[in-house]
Amino acid sequence: MPKRPGKNGVKNKIHSTQAKAIQVHDQILMQGLGGDTHVLDKKRPALTTQIGAPIADDANSLKGGMSGPTLLEDFILRDKIFHFDHERIPERVVHARGFGAHGFFESYESLSSITSAHLFQRKGEKTPAFVRFSTVAGSKGSPDLARDVRGFAVKLYTKEGNWDIVGNNIPVFFIQDAMKFPDLIHAAKDEPDRGFPQAQTAHDNFWDFVSLTPESMHMIMWVMSDRGIPRSFRFMEGFGVHTFRFVNEHKKSTFVKFHWKPKQGMQSVTWDEAVKINGADPDYHRRDLWNAIKSGDFPEWELGVQLFDEAFAEKFPFDVLDATKLIPEELIPIKIVGRLILNRCVDNFFAETEQVAFCTQNIVPGIDFSNDPLLQGRNFSYLDTQLKRLGSPNFQHLPINAPKCPFAHFQQDGHMTMQNPKGRVNYNPNSWGAGPIENPLSGFSSLRAQDEGAKMRMRPEKFADHYSQARQFYISQTNIEQKHIADALVFELSKVEKADIRVRMVAHLMHIEKSLASMVAEGLGLKKMPKAAECRKKTLLNLKPSAKLSILQNILPTFKGRRLGVLVADGTDAPLFRALQKAAKKEGVTFSVIAPTISGVVLSDGEKIAAEDTFAGAPSVLFDAVVILLADLKFIKKVQMDKVAAFIKDAHSHAKYIAYTDHCATFFDKLSIQLDNGMLKLKQNKDAATFLVRCRDLRFWERMSA
Repeated sequence: MPKRPGKNGVKNKIHSTQAKAIQVHDQILMQGLGGDTHVLDKKRPALTTQIGAPIADDANSLKGGMSGPTLLEDFILRDKIFHFDHERIPERVVHARGFGAHGFFESYESLSSITSAHLFQRKGEKTPAFVRFSTVAGSKGSPDLARDVRGFAVKLYTKEGNWDIVGNNIPVFFIQDAMKFPDLIHAAKDEPDRGFPQAQTAHDNFWDFVSLTPESMHMIMWVMSDRGIPRSFRFMEGFGVHTFRFVNEHKKSTFVKFHWKPKQGMQSVTWDEAVKINGADPDYHRRDLWNAIKSGDFPEWELGVQLFDEAFAEKFPFDVLDATKLIPEELIPIKIVGRLILNRCVDNFFAETEQVAFCTQNIVPGIDFSNDPLLQGRNFSYLDTQLKRLGSPNFQHLPINAPKCPFAHFQQDGHMTMQNPKGRVNYNPNSWGAGPIENPLSGFSSLRAQDEGAKMRMRPEKFADHYSQARQFYISQTNIEQKHIADALVFELSKVEKADIRVRMVAHLMHIEKSLASMVAEGLGLKKMPKAAECRKKTLLNLKPSAKLSILQNILPTFKGRRLGVLVADGTDAPLFRALQKAAKKEGVTFSVIAPTISGVVLSDGEKIAAEDTFAGAPSVLFDAVVILLADLKFIKKVQMDKVAAFIKDAHSHAKYIAYTDHCATFFDKLSIQLDNGMLKLKQNKDAATFLVRCRDLRFWERMSA
């Protein structure tokens, strides 16, 4: 019988196997990193731990033997895993989903007569800026096209400190006093027992709160309008919401409201588009801003101010400190004082967009607060929430939050401090003659306003009108926009389970506009109209429509910065394709080629062109206008033609401009699509430019009202 090997033989065999494995492992490491067989690039820095120790192997943990347990002494593993486990910080309670970019603000003229703020002292003064856009109600993982308010927060790194204009894309708000803010957000968020619905207000809690809070009615009109579903961050207005003060060097104050006007014009999507975009590309707004900046099409806004004094505030029928009210531009025209340009994407989303901390309290000399009770509460809340979210009172040390001007103070220590006063002195006053000292001449000083009165928890009587401006907003809209508001209310309230909440909302609408109340009641299937809700002040019927409150009445005649979706297939007319491509470039339009497969197509002259997307992956909701450049349709597979049919039907139903070739005419008949003036047959190459000129109207709304 053969002799069985002893223990030493087995051990030697294992050692031999391990030695061979170690030898192979070392050879791999010499060739590359972590098992990568590419030659080591000596120009790249060596991978290290957080303390700077170089790492030889980033693919394998330290083990006791080839198949043994992982060893506790593996400090490289612990360094990596420990940091990974702590990568996330608490998301914002509101405005959790956001996207930011860098840019600058440039002043058009000196405003030294009304404010001592440094950035307004000279024409052409440029101030670095960071802007963060956001939705309000949803979590970080929610889609971009939720019906919601959009945050429009601007951090200006002035030479006298950081000034944060923390605004929205809507000039008014739901509530008048910060005391109700927790209740509003609790009601708007997903319901606590079930954790849904996410990023939407179409549920009982929100409408229960709103129907019991009539001061919200003006804001409801705005959110239910097309302002609640903007086409892009680039195509929406921004507002400071509150009344602030400009203060000049003589300590004279002027009330001011801030407006950001997009140079690209305003644009929204329809609700059906919003729903489909969320499915096709939930990052639609983020991608749009990123692509625009990366392509050199820098978004631009002009800063406008409404300036008024105490005399106007006294005679204005509403209180200028009421955040649920606005001042129509017809009463106080907007003075354009500068421009904001976003020209640089962030280098790291977390470090910049996620860690940026906006505080309404961040103002500079020349700017001051008003007694707006919502603003006063925000001043307290924002500082508190940044401390909670970023974990330290030193959050201003983070590069994205740090001022770009010189700064000096005696604040010290604390969690994650990055700097401390140098030397012996860390207090003021001191007799050492060391460290910074206050400057009464140029330092910030609050306006010496004289406010007297008994302590009370009440609101001024002028806060009590909750319906007049809501009505003014509604009657300022076009018929199309009014219908969208009614449809939005019907959709949202149809998701409300309790019938009395639905009835209560219709009772409020009776004070805004009876025709609107009737449309909503009919859409909800109410058998009879309810009595109008009780109110302290009757609706003012003499407020005139304000055209500036409408999107469609303020469309800029340009198609620049929009997306053109072009369907192509093998055999597409090459000269026509190139003519369209040339016209799109001249118009400043993104030209997106959509083909049966991502590998592209061969044009009629034999040229191979690449595709950006496929029939199955790019629905027409992602584009502002579409072109059907298909040759003989019979060569397209049926499953692909089904996608083409859906593409065309959606574009048609969403009132988009459509260009097509002669091959598609019979196909439209099969889809029961009637030709109209929003559809142009491309008979010759010059028709391409003609079509893009038509697209400057953005939509052919007549199709939806037919």
